[in-house]
Amino acid sequence: MAYLLQHLLEINARNYSEKEAVIYKNQSITYQQLDKVSNQLARVLNDAGIGKGDRVGICLNKSIEAVITIYGILKAGAAYVPIDPLAPVKRLRFLIEDCELKALVTTSPKLTKLYEDVTDNNFFQYLQCVILQDLGIPESESELFPTNIVTWQEVLRSPDSPLSPTALIDQDLATIMYTSGSTGKPKGVMISHRALLTSVNCFYQGFDVQPTDRISGLFPIYFIGSIFDIFLPIKAGATLILVPSELSVLPIELSKFTENQRITIWSSVSSLLTQLVLRGNLEEYKFPDLRIIIFGGEIFPQKYLHNLMKAIPQAKYYHLYGSTEAFPRSFYLLGDITPEMTKIPIGKAFPNIDLFVLNEENQIVNPGESGELCMRGSSLMKGYWKMPEKTKEVLVPYVLNPQLGEEIVFRTGDIVKQDADGNYIYVDRGDYQIKSRGYRIELGEIETTLYSHPDIEEAVVIAIPDEQISNRIEAIVVVKQESNLKQHDLQYFCAERLPKYMIPENIDFSHTSLPKTVTGKINRNLLRTEAIEKNLKA
Repeated sequence: MAYLLQHLLEINARNYSEKEAVIYKNQSITYQQLDKVSNQLARVLNDAGIGKGDRVGICLNKSIEAVITIYGILKAGAAYVPIDPLAPVKRLRFLIEDCELKALVTTSPKLTKLYEDVTDNNFFQYLQCVILQDLGIPESESELFPTNIVTWQEVLRSPDSPLSPTALIDQDLATIMYTSGSTGKPKGVMISHRALLTSVNCFYQGFDVQPTDRISGLFPIYFIGSIFDIFLPIKAGATLILVPSELSVLPIELSKFTENQRITIWSSVSSLLTQLVLRGNLEEYKFPDLRIIIFGGEIFPQKYLHNLMKAIPQAKYYHLYGSTEAFPRSFYLLGDITPEMTKIPIGKAFPNIDLFVLNEENQIVNPGESGELCMRGSSLMKGYWKMPEKTKEVLVPYVLNPQLGEEIVFRTGDIVKQDADGNYIYVDRGDYQIKSRGYRIELGEIETTLYSHPDIEEAVVIAIPDEQISNRIEAIVVVKQESNLKQHDLQYFCAERLPKYMIPENIDFSHTSLPKTVTGKINRNLLRTEAIEKNLKA
């Protein structure tokens, strides 16, 4: 019985030992090889003292080694913490300290950057081991790093037999995924083996995944959608085709890659499919193997979706809805797009997931009325890492049936309503959270970063609707009178502290003060309206 994620690999390493499990560019690895090399990595971690309950960071680009690392960490009994390799070093250092990582798998250049200018001897007090995917640090420089360093070559020389079973259960932690936080600091979402296995089973059954499928690996490993890539193919005995990251900005090459690699199941954010429609020369390709296209994360403009369905008519199209805290929640199988369909529904709940809508009095709303979407089910997160109060805000007692005791529900913060067919329709957010290019972003985190600049007096960040990427991020700031701060200076300041997708594309310096509401708050609605009108005139 598979009750831990690594069991999926162990089972199918026996069933499909010589079959290709993962393909990346000109490399591939079989199920048996993936099982053995991940055993080797697990042994290295255990020898370094890493085991049950520990956290291990993985800061790697998309690669076969990244997939090996995730399974190796899980086999060691630890939880994996994926980190964007392009994130600023300051953010990486924060995650290491905040999550108390005992080990880190990364590359030599990233490790060197990590240790540059570090004066606090206790900064890496938790790190017991760093495993390098590449050739490693020259021996002459090894003394500069106080941590035990292991090269990938050393990993491959370790015994490949499985470790003795650890006393793990399905409620134990599998991963901590960091998302944007409204306080200015990223939130670590704690997810158990049980929750991820529930998600994988939802996909496996809902999309009827077969061993013959070739599944696209389009998501970076630090994005919640990556669980679709990393675990679903292994569950099904299928093959994961890792899509090179550079193709995401080369739509024509991405079209060619999809057809040549005979991909059968595609899953991505909506904006990537929009780019494929606009610039991917779809009329030149037939995509005969592509049978399922799954999209979500943001609005998919209907005109582009309609064009995609005309270009690839044989595929089934699913709108997927969820978040890191509870992924997935619902899906919607599209039929024909009609003029009456003003919004694509987020659909109905997956099996074993209960969705319901509450008003401000915590009462179930009538069909057609708007309210906050709530969820109960085994795919829920365990909570936010080191944020008990924030956890209590969103994981609340199940007030509709107190007889169930300690059961909790997740308040999503999404405002929805149901249509006549029982499908949920997304209306709005109840906070300052948005989606852009498929990423969930707390505008408050960007504002906090802007406010940390010494020349900024006031700042507000707004989302400008964009049919290609869902939302563009713009900022309006008031600077000190004597300041010579320019847009590129402030964008560079943000780039040192925020991921690239959170940096405002445009910053307005024209205000000497920001307009306020009668209660003294910044009038965000007015500023957003003005910015949208300005963009329409441009």
